[in-house]
Parts: sequence; structure tokens; C-alpha cells
Amino acid sequence: MSIENESILAASPATTRGQPTHLSCDPKGERIAYASGKSIFLRHLDNPALSKQYTGHTTTTTVARFSPSGYWVASGDVSGKVRVWDAVEAVNTKGEYAIISGRINDVAWDGDSQRIIAVGDGRERYGHCITADSGNSVGEITGHSKVVNAVAIRQQRPLRAATVSDDSTMCFLHGAPFKFASKAAGLHKGFVLGAAFSPDGSTLVTVGADRRIQLYDGKTGEPTRQIGEGGHTGSIFAVSWAKDSKRFVTASADQTVQLWEVESGERLQSWRIGHESAVSVSDQQVGVVWPYGRSDGLIISLSLDGNLNYLKPGSSTPVNVVQGHNKSITALGEGSDGAGTTLLTGSFDGRVCSWDIATGIGSVVDGQAHSNQVVQFAPGSGRTYSVAWDDTLRTVDESASTFAGSSAKLSAQPKGIAASDGRVIVAINSGLAVYSNDNLVSQLDTDFTPTTIAAYGSFVAVGVERESIVKVYKLDSSGKLSVTPTATLTNSTAQISALSFSPDGKYLAAGNSSGKIVVYNTGSWDVATDRWSAHTARVLSIAWNKAGTHATSGGLDTNVFVWSLAKPGSRVKAPNAHKDGVYGVAWVAGDQKIASTGGDAAVKVWTVKGLQ
Repeated sequence: MSIENESILAASPATTRGQPTHLSCDPKGERIAYASGKSIFLRHLDNPALSKQYTGHTTTTTVARFSPSGYWVASGDVSGKVRVWDAVEAVNTKGEYAIISGRINDVAWDGDSQRIIAVGDGRERYGHCITADSGNSVGEITGHSKVVNAVAIRQQRPLRAATVSDDSTMCFLHGAPFKFASKAAGLHKGFVLGAAFSPDGSTLVTVGADRRIQLYDGKTGEPTRQIGEGGHTGSIFAVSWAKDSKRFVTASADQTVQLWEVESGERLQSWRIGHESAVSVSDQQVGVVWPYGRSDGLIISLSLDGNLNYLKPGSSTPVNVVQGHNKSITALGEGSDGAGTTLLTGSFDGRVCSWDIATGIGSVVDGQAHSNQVVQFAPGSGRTYSVAWDDTLRTVDESASTFAGSSAKLSAQPKGIAASDGRVIVAINSGLAVYSNDNLVSQLDTDFTPTTIAAYGSFVAVGVERESIVKVYKLDSSGKLSVTPTATLTNSTAQISALSFSPDGKYLAAGNSSGKIVVYNTGSWDVATDRWSAHTARVLSIAWNKAGTHATSGGLDTNVFVWSLAKPGSRVKAPNAHKDGVYGVAWVAGDQKIASTGGDAAVKVWTVKGLQ
């Protein structure tokens, strides 16, 4: 057997309310770079399923910028480090450099792809200039008294740079080496959030929370004029130039992206993202980039909820919206048809997305969603059930990709969910609750707290907290659970953390917190195998193939395994599949592939060959 990564359905950019999120595009206009969790993603614009993930950072990432050559990426994180790495495979790291003692907010390259300026929120300094290949100092960033939000470098000689800050000023630097030259104060009346030089180097523009768009001479740094007064009604978070240096776009908290002409100072077009009549915080536009290398005029803007909006001049609405998760994906569910063509994912913030495996395109499930961490999915007939830490049971209508209007309020926090014979069984802190059509049918109070649940036919298997056992109950036709367990399985050496019945119900796999999986034969409850024990940390998810001959598992150790029931020692491993743990696994595409999700907010598809 072998397992290979086929595609990454990338995570969405991480965003923070009230702060800009800087986006970057490669010189050809093919890929966009952004930070999400502890990773950096390089995502193809025309085929969003084609992505590369860089996992070299050990703390939360904040920004990524392509070099002008397109061969390198510089990325920063909250610890103040900048890493320079290859943009082709996103694996080889050229160097790691400690810049400041706090969060890196922005990074900029010079036109030769040799020097980098990184700025942010440090204690001793707010930024520094280094060489990309060695980290040697080639300039100081001075002149600001508060956190620096953005930096831009003129791509032509003589080299110039600009930094903007919460202290309402723009500092102009001459280089190289870069040194403080002048300071523009008194223009902006609030936080200055974005800065950009035009591609020809003639003009510098800054934008900020005061809704001001200020232009400067790109060579001297002298303020020239303000444009766009009254254009935006909210903070302007980001600005990006067109290749012709005659136009630029701005992104704002007023939910709009606006296109400006420099010479006339007029607004050429405005796009409003989201509903025209409804004001939504999630539709605030916190980032924008105008790819130079494209001929179609495509503009990419970023909503606060992580959506990437594809805009084109002349079109009044986005031509495409790429959606996904920007928080850890905590639940993965397969569509109820069993064909493995669609998946549902739920994240830490309650967002639920539906994925088409063939195209790699994801979309947010419409309707009243969960407001907190999604715990688990259970497929029904044409619908999927979900429970979350908002203590609700909700139903997704798969055909319409929307939440049904009704939901059930749970009496306690859910630990898991399973569906069988038209019934939905929810494990809660106090026991087990059985639902039918969102109505509570019966409840079994237990003297233990369940850890996880699985069901097949009349069997309902439950993990017991603080004990290394599984209790199996019977569910009768009226929806009542037996008070006394039918079987108590005691072969585990640690607390049960994941349960899964094979599709034919012949086997039950029980994974525990020490990384071991024991498989039971449900006819006799004897152990079928206890040799699935390669995980080094808690097993978080187990899924069987349709034939019931193989299973896959994901764990907190970041690994995905594929196991054989006939040959328990024959296994394959996808190491470091997801940073911060693999929370969900599922067989897709006719059991030829595996989908996995995890703490990096990404969905990955793996090809499995040579099942034995």
C-alpha cells in the first residue's frame, strides 16, 4: 500500500477584526499567498484546489509576501521571526531571522529580491531591514512611537521605503542601507493601516482608519494631495495598485472595494460585498491585492470571514467567491449517499462548509449555523446531523446545502453524535439522548460521562470517561436504549477517544488516548485485532472503507494511517498530515482516496494505492 497527497483544499486567510490582512500575489498573477494558523498557503487563483502549504513556522503566522522574482516567499509570525523559503515546493527554507520581540505585521521586498523590511509591534524596535540570504542588517526602521502596521518599498532606484503606524504618521526612508529621511505627520487623524508604491515608483499612497487616501511623491516622500473624500464610510484597511500605475483599489470596513483613478482623483467603480440592505461585520473588506501578471484585470479582496472575492472592473458583483475555514476544522462528515463525492466540515468557530471532492470547491452551508465548535457529524437519509458546543442539534439538507429551519436544544454539552435506523443518538455530559425529527424520544442518564459515540443497527457504542472501556447498548424500535449495557469492552489500555462501526456492522474500531486502536468482532465482541498501534498520541477519528477491509485514522500526533484488517501489520502513513492534529478522516471517491482535516483549517485529499 502507499498513500500520496493529491490536493490541498486550502484554508482561508486568517483575519482579525479592526486589523488589515496583507495579501500577496506572484509576478505571473497565478498564485496568492496568505497566512492561516501556523501555516502559509500558496493558492492557485484559477484552480483554488491547487495549493502549497508551508509549515516551517512554530507559532501563528501573520503575513506572507512573494519576492519580485517569484522564486521566494518571506513570511512573519507573532513571535517576531521572518522565514524566507522557496515558492515552488514550499519546503526549502533559506533562513529564519529574529526581527523584533513581538508580532510581525508586514513584510516588503526590494526590487532586486535581495533585501527585506519587516515591521510590527516590538519592544525595542518596530522593524528592521535585512538581507534575504543571510539576515545581515542593511538599515534601521525608526521614527515611530507606536506599532507599525505596513511597509512598502519602491522597486526602482534610488531605493525608497515607507512605513505607517498607529501613531498617525508615515515615515519615509532612503536606502540602501535604509535610514530615516522624513516624516509626514498631521495628515492622517487615526491609525494608518496601509501603504503602497505605484509600480513605476512615481507615487506613494497611504490609507487608514480615518478613511483618508493620501498621495505622496514616490521619490521624495513629499505629500501631494488627498483624493476620495467621502468615498468610504468605514476604515480603509488595504490598498493595491494596478500594473499601469494609474489606478488603485482600496478595501474598507464599509463592505466595499473601490477603484480609483490617480490623475483625476475620481472613483471609477465600487463593489459592495454581501447583501446590499444588510450590514454584516463578516463582510468587512480587510485585504486586497491586484495581481500584476494578469491580463483580465482580476482583483482579489478578502472579507473578515475569510472569503476571497474575485472582482473584475466592469462587473458589479464578484465573479467568484472562494470559501473555506480559517479556524481549526474539528469535525468531518461524509455525505449520506455514501458515494464519497461530497464532504461536510465544521470548524472551531461554528462554520460549516460543503465540499465537492471532484472540483475541490467548498461553500458555506446556508441558514442558521452553529455559533461554537462543531463536535461531530452523522449522516442520515438525504441529510446530515451535527452537534456543537452551542448545545444544539442541527440538520443539514444536503440537496440544498442549507441548514433546515428547525433545531433541537440539548440539555448539556454534546460529546458526539451517531445516527441509526432513522434515530439520532447524541452523547451528552449526563448520558445519551435519542432524537427523531428534532424531537427528543428518550434519554438514558448514565453514571459516567461519555467521551465518544458510534451506532449501527440496534448497537450504540459509547466510550467511558476516566475508564478504558466501551459500553454497548441496544436501541429498540421505539427509540429507547437498554438500561443495562449489552457488552462492556475492556481491552483498551487508555480512555476511549474514537469509535467507528464498519459499514456492514461486523466490526467496531475503538481508538484511545494513547494512540492504540482495538478492533472488535460485533458477533461475539471478541478482539479481531489489537495491532493497530502506530499513533503516538490520541486517536481523534477512525473511518472504514465500504468493503470493511481497511480503515483510516487520524490523531493528535498529526499523522494519518491506513490499516488492513487482513494484514494488521501492513499499514501506510502520511506523516505530518495536518499541523496541530488530524481531527477528521473519511474515504472518498469510491474508496480510492482519503480526505482528512485538522488544526491547520485545511482539507487534504490523499490517493491510496495497492490496498492489501
